[in-house]
Amino acid sequence: MIGYISDNLLLPILDFFYGLVPSYGLAIIALTVVIRLALFPLSAGSIRNARRMRIAQPAMQKRQAEIKAKYASNPQKQQEELGKVMKEFGNPLAGCLPLLVQMPILFALFATLRGSPFADVPYTFNIKVLPADQIAAVEPKPFNSPSHSIFVTETTHVPVIASLEGGTKLGVGDSAQVKLHTKEGSSFASVLQGIDHGDTYTPAWSVTKGEGVVSVAADGTITALGTGDATVEAKIPGLAARSGFLFIKALGQVGFMTDGAVNWDIAILVAGFGASLFASQILSGIGMPANPQQSTANKITPVMITGMFLFFPLPAGVLLYMVVANIFQAMQTFLLGREALPDNLQAILDQQMAQQTVTVSASGGRLPFEPKGKK
Repeated sequence: MIGYISDNLLLPILDFFYGLVPSYGLAIIALTVVIRLALFPLSAGSIRNARRMRIAQPAMQKRQAEIKAKYASNPQKQQEELGKVMKEFGNPLAGCLPLLVQMPILFALFATLRGSPFADVPYTFNIKVLPADQIAAVEPKPFNSPSHSIFVTETTHVPVIASLEGGTKLGVGDSAQVKLHTKEGSSFASVLQGIDHGDTYTPAWSVTKGEGVVSVAADGTITALGTGDATVEAKIPGLAARSGFLFIKALGQVGFMTDGAVNWDIAILVAGFGASLFASQILSGIGMPANPQQSTANKITPVMITGMFLFFPLPAGVLLYMVVANIFQAMQTFLLGREALPDNLQAILDQQMAQQTVTVSASGGRLPFEPKGKK
């Protein structure tokens, strides 16, 4: 499903924007904004529900506890009354459905930006080599890799599949050739014919594990040398993997550091991701009563998630998308935070804010979770 969405929805949109402005960096930004606008109603529902539940949760929990205590001996009446509470305040799980609906599109967008043309596309084959006397008893099972759309020009891309007709199990001394082909059956080599600089996109073959077990030739022929497990990889260069954008040296560049040198463009993108995530969380709390636990989480979560990308590196193009998406999310949160609340929730919020004001005044202007002497 993710591949279908990528090939039939996201890549055509990407082609359209690249046709308007021949810049893959701008195309990423435009694609991100279009998808986020399309998903606006779904994500808005989740943001609204989170805001309302943050206000209603204390009152809901109090009412639910009272109902469970009052009707402990009458389960049917208890469920009836709890249902009324849900109807009055809303279901806390209601915000999950919009998130689930939009996840396939967001995963497809993420996968699109990790593949061609923004990054080199690998095809991996886990090979098992058996003794010659054992391979005869193994039933051949053809192996087909997932399809990847490979850009061979700025606006031309074809879905390419890698196949091993006899499967991934070989006998010592046997050979098998990996075939790269389109869904229609045309070889990838024939697709490259007539393409300017087509040889640039010829796959590079390598043995990434088990060099003494198999060898691989430039045409993708795998030869079994000895028993054991091995991994063979074919990597097709991404058209824009080495293209820059603004301060980004290469959209396909991966990693905070390379050969001991800091990649400052990646560092800026990671920092921008953390800052935009922090801003979105702060904006979600505007106009809400102070919550010490939430405040702590708002400070720690962006740092933890941002730090994760230093150890789980992503291509610069994906990071660019994440920064733009976070900025869009922050703007959406700000706008939705200014919407009027239902009367019952507004009354609860006014009561919470008034109670907080009284508590702060009684503590000499100090919030309950602040240490003494801070003010």
